[in-house]
Amino acid sequence: MRTAVMVAAVVFVLFFSNGLVLGKVDNRGLLNPDLLSVNLTLIPGAAAKGAVCLDGTPPGYHLHPGFGSGANSWVIQLEGGGWCNSIKNCVFRKTTPRGSSKFMEKILAFTGILSNRSEENPDFYNWNRVKLRYCDGASFSGEGQDQANGLFFRGQRIFEAGMEELMEKGMKNADQVLLSGCSAGGLASIIHCDEFRDLFPSTVKVKCMSDAGFFLDAIDAAGGHTLRYFYAGVVGLQGVAKNLPSSCTSHLNPTSCFFPQNLVANIKTPFFLLNAAYDAWQFQESLVPASVDPHGEWKACKFDRSNCNSTQIQFLQDFRMQMLDDIKPLTRSDQNGLFINSCFAHCQTEKQDTWYANDSPLLGNKKIAESVGDWFFDRSPVKAIDCAYPCDKTCHDLIVK
Repeated sequence: MRTAVMVAAVVFVLFFSNGLVLGKVDNRGLLNPDLLSVNLTLIPGAAAKGAVCLDGTPPGYHLHPGFGSGANSWVIQLEGGGWCNSIKNCVFRKTTPRGSSKFMEKILAFTGILSNRSEENPDFYNWNRVKLRYCDGASFSGEGQDQANGLFFRGQRIFEAGMEELMEKGMKNADQVLLSGCSAGGLASIIHCDEFRDLFPSTVKVKCMSDAGFFLDAIDAAGGHTLRYFYAGVVGLQGVAKNLPSSCTSHLNPTSCFFPQNLVANIKTPFFLLNAAYDAWQFQESLVPASVDPHGEWKACKFDRSNCNSTQIQFLQDFRMQMLDDIKPLTRSDQNGLFINSCFAHCQTEKQDTWYANDSPLLGNKKIAESVGDWFFDRSPVKAIDCAYPCDKTCHDLIVK
């Protein structure tokens, strides 16, 4: 049976002065004493390297050590949380956890792929599990500064300082590693995948995964390019161009190279893409943002897909078809994996109900956690692409008020 998660828009999406910033869907886990709670660690020496959050504070991470057979295995989860594309947006963002470690939660609950319970996370429960906090606003890829407004665009340095810190914590001895990320962190895992692979000897098994990070350069409901315009601001303001893969920037402009559809064909490291074909965030904020729907013609449809008319459904089906076309490069190599379910969801690895639970989403009778494990451990090929909406009855859809 389809599960609908009712989430207030003010919780699901935070609007940072015209900025697109994804907020947390559910903080209730922090109140549950049965869940694993992991303390924030600030990266020592990061500030001396200029690896700082938007406001100049040091970046941080949460690490729960591995044990037993997983003591030398690592999964790194890059946190998501949108972007900032203007001075105004970034100045506001530095007063939030996505721009300053002063405001970060000091304790996070580790669930889903970060859980330490085999019944919740069968393949990675005893690994070293890390969440690298996101406080730059450019998917860990910026390099610059705005002194007049006290802004530091140092996402690339934060990524490098984080990896150096984790190497010192034992990752240099890893025998297998998975770099993952959700949303803006999923985009970061795409951008940094091969760079991450190069940190390790060839004998180490290294793979990458993006969860809800495949943001499309798609036409919005008014015929414009909302996300392309927004990304141009992010890339230009934060000096992202110099840190994007040269395999893309050698023939496309930097904004185009911030879109995964122009990056995935050149990723050499084994890569897994987990994405909802009707990604809830993209539907709400880049396909049909309020700015392109002044008369509210999409309001009922955005709240509940059963209210969509035939024209609106076709628009969403066209978006799905564009995604399936853009991911074709990933299907051509046996080393890559796919799990594209026809859900209105966003970030399915970090939430227990979508990662591995009794009623988790299924494709080919396999849950997401099982599919990711089969791919990582080479147990079987995983190229799972769902039929079109509304055929999948196992989705945990996000319905936004």
